[in-house]
This record gives sequence, structure tokens and C-alpha cells, in this order.
Amino acid sequence: MRVRAAVFAVALCAATFGAATAQQDSDLDRIPTMVQNGETPQLPADQSTAPTHGKYYLEDDLSLSASRGTLAVPLTSSSSSDWANATALDAVDQWTLAKDLTVNLSDRLAIGESEGVGFPSQAARNDLREAYISWEPAERFYLEAGRINLRNGIALGFNPTDFFKARSAVSQASLDPSAMRGNRLGTLMLRGQRIWDGGSLTIAYAPKLYDPAPLAGSSGFSLNFDHTNAADRVLVALNIDVEEFSPQFLVHHESGRTHFGFNVSHPIGQSIIAYAEWAGGVQPNAITDAIAFGKSVGTLPSFIPILRPANPARGFRNDFAAGASWTSIEKITVNLEYHFHQAGMSKQDWRNWFDVGALGPNQASEVWYVRGYVSDQQMPITQHQLFVRADAMDAFVEHLELGGFSLIDLEDGSALAQLYANYNVSDNWTVGTYVSAYLGGARSEWGSYSRTGSVIFQAARYF
Repeated sequence: MRVRAAVFAVALCAATFGAATAQQDSDLDRIPTMVQNGETPQLPADQSTAPTHGKYYLEDDLSLSASRGTLAVPLTSSSSSDWANATALDAVDQWTLAKDLTVNLSDRLAIGESEGVGFPSQAARNDLREAYISWEPAERFYLEAGRINLRNGIALGFNPTDFFKARSAVSQASLDPSAMRGNRLGTLMLRGQRIWDGGSLTIAYAPKLYDPAPLAGSSGFSLNFDHTNAADRVLVALNIDVEEFSPQFLVHHESGRTHFGFNVSHPIGQSIIAYAEWAGGVQPNAITDAIAFGKSVGTLPSFIPILRPANPARGFRNDFAAGASWTSIEKITVNLEYHFHQAGMSKQDWRNWFDVGALGPNQASEVWYVRGYVSDQQMPITQHQLFVRADAMDAFVEHLELGGFSLIDLEDGSALAQLYANYNVSDNWTVGTYVSAYLGGARSEWGSYSRTGSVIFQAARYF
């Protein structure tokens, strides 16, 4: 036990605090099934983990935050409350209507409390994450329609081929990108999948229903289709089972832009799985994209932007994530990944961001808008980052899960780190704690946020 605890402690400290000096999903669930057991899955990718019965629980999250005294770029609006409480009823279920026909639902109803939040218009919120019908008209041929959380990619901290992640985030305790990926708004779409021995083909079409809403344009009970269905989108994904590599090829088209993607994974020995993910297409950089969006929805004025990107030219840009997952016999898992986002901000872009943002309220408002837009797209804002994560099941005592992750900006050494502990008190009760920190200097990516950190206390009752 002491050796096991020491191994985990070393891995966790490296994951969360290495950048200061320079979660809950199983990692193997994110690696293609055929890599783990050599078999082609018998269900569509998103249904392979569908619940066989309903999962309902009541959750309460109490969060406390600490703020920085001085910011390199001041916020132009009043800071949010340093405390908040959210109580949510969460439901995930599946019903079989006929032998080959099922209905799937995933929903979360929450009521929040904090300073300055009006009740009930601002406090209550409902997020319909998924609601779709699935039909199998022929063996291993599936047709689905409705709101679907379509996920692609095998990395944990950043998924270049996860083309449906933009504007889908749902508030939650964990900041882990892989946890956010599983708990987000789906997109209204039609999807078909054909599976055969040695591979599968998926085609999805998501129609445009509304013009895009501003970044803060959603209400508590809106379906938010003006976020998830603000453009026509088509995705084609081909999986091929090639010995132990199982590559996936993707093509995605949206708003006149076509992106290509590729995923591959390969086991190394009995305990390591290496993986890589790439996507590329013609597009502007993040700053140009953010300002163009702000103008299109009327948030930013139409004159020439004050914040100029170092490279405003539209061109072919690449996204890349590569890493490895190591799992020990003691139920400890460690992930290490490198992320490259070519459209992200360069060193010169960051200098411009801080210099322009310090000129006055109008300039600060615009530069913060750029960061808000990139966050809404769930993309890295910087070009180079490192992701480290460690998890341990039954750590020290049975039913205790410990873990943590860190996103490290390789340009300035700043980092976002979060540690968590979850304990299953019984079959019906779980308690947990999440501790987050934004580490770095005043003119760094993570050190320029208004908050230095937070702690969240969580309790959940399962039914």
C-alpha cells in the first residue's frame, strides 16, 4: 500500500505542479474498443457505452473562489461572486420501444445561488444534452435522429477531430476536458452508421436552424440550438481495423470550411497505449475568427479591430495531439499529451493582448472577448501546451478515487491544475472535493485570470 501510494503521489504532483516550477472517465474507454480486445464493436461508437438502465441522481455543489488583487488586463464588468451553490437533478436513460428501436435521453435541471443572481429567472437552468431515437433496420446498420452528443478523437486534453464540441459546454464541477466532453450539449442531427468485420462508416448531417447567438445569448430553459445548430454541418468518418492500429479518417464541412482528420492508437506492451490525433484545414487564426464572429452577431463594432494578430492571413492550419496512457496493476493511470493548435496565439499575439488590453476599458473589453470566444469554442488559446493527468481507483481505502490534471502553457509555463477526491459512501451516496488553481505570472495565460483558484464540495444521491 505504501509503494502504491508513493507511486500515485509522485505522478499526481508531477501532473499538477510541474508547471509552477517550470476525471473521472476511464482512459481506456476513450481508446477504440478494437485496440483493447481485437474485436470490432457491435454497436455505434456512442451506443457502445449506452446505459442498460436509467441513471438518476440529485447533486449539490458548493464552490468557494479566491480572486487576484490586480490584473494585467482589467475586467470591464463586475467580477462574479466568490461563492456559489448549485443543486441539480441529472437523468440519463434509454427505453426500448421495439426490438430494433430505442429512445435515449440525457438531461440536467439545475438551480443556482450566488450573489447578484435573480431567482428564478436567472437561477434555474435546464440542459437537454441528448434526446434521440435509434433504429437498427438491418444487422449492424444504425439510423439515429435527434440531439446527439457526437464525439470523435482519442486524446484526453484536446481533441482536434472532435468537430462538434464548439459552443456545447455545460457547467460542472470538474474542469477536466475529458469530463466536459462527456457532459455537454448534443447537436440536432441525422446519423447513420454501418459496421462490418474490420471497420465502420459513419455519416452525420446537422442542419442550420438559427443564426448564431452571441456568446452570452442563452436563457436558462433554451434548447440552445442557436449554439449547436447555427450552421449546416456534414461529417464522414471511416474506421479501419488494421491489426493493432485501428486508424480513423474523417472529413468535416461547415460554413465553407472543410477539415480533414486522422486518429490512430497502438498498444505498447501490456500497460501502455500510445495515440495520436490530427486535423487540418484552411482557416484564419483564433483572433481573426473571434473578431469576425463578434462583428457578425453585433457584439463588436464594425471598424478595424484594435487587437491585430501577428499572422492574419487565412491558410491551412493544423491541430495535433499525441500522447500515451500508462495503467498499473494497482489501478493507477497516468496520461501525458502534447497539444499543438496552429491557429492559437503566438508569443507575439500574447504580447499584443497584454499591451492593448492595458490601454483602457474599450480595448480591455475587446481582448477579453477574444478569450471568451476561444473558450466557447472549447479550443486551446495558445499554440503549444502539455496535458498531464493521473487517476487512482481504490486509493488508500476501497471506494476512494483520487486524481488530478494540469494544462500547461509551454510558451510561458503557466498552468491550470485541478485535484479531486471522490468517495462512494454507499451504493446511493457519493461525496467529493475539487480543488483548482490558476498558476503563473501576471502576464501569462493562466496567471492573467481574475481568480487564483477555487474549491468545490460535492454530494450526490443516486436513485
